[in-house]
Amino acid sequence: MINTRINPVVPGSNPKLAEIEKRIVEERGRISPLYQTLLNAPEIAQGWEALLTAIRNRNSLSPAIREMIILRVAILNRADYEFDSHEPHAIKAGVSPEKITAIRQAKLPDIFDEQESLILSLTDVMTKEIQVPDELFDRIKPFFNDTQRLELVATIAAYNMVSRLLNALHVGH
Repeated sequence: MINTRINPVVPGSNPKLAEIEKRIVEERGRISPLYQTLLNAPEIAQGWEALLTAIRNRNSLSPAIREMIILRVAILNRADYEFDSHEPHAIKAGVSPEKITAIRQAKLPDIFDEQESLILSLTDVMTKEIQVPDELFDRIKPFFNDTQRLELVATIAAYNMVSRLLNALHVGH
């Protein structure tokens, strides 16, 4: 096990954090190791919680799409804790075990439908190459309206942020 680089804040140990801890528990059911780390900087923890709650729980994308994106970002960024944390959510959202296994592959197999393939291609390009070619984005347009395209891009970007923080600070198991 790798030691974290920042000591986690034990929930309930600082009365000044009670309100943000309450919000985290209301949204997530618990204060995970990620949030215990973020509580070292309450303003960042509060902003992080608001952003990730909007992305994960308050957008119009299907839970299955969101979870496939999150799992793929975790694989590409070698964020095992993120993958392990979201695999149960993906299963609950209806992502098949075969698709979860496929998401782990460097080259994605032909198990995904056209929409899923495009989403995962966008995830790969945004994560590995940063710049998204017009050709790829144009192929996504027929499947999603402007709001949903923004939600796709924001989800990919946000979970890249999550995995990079987890990895840099050795947060997780």
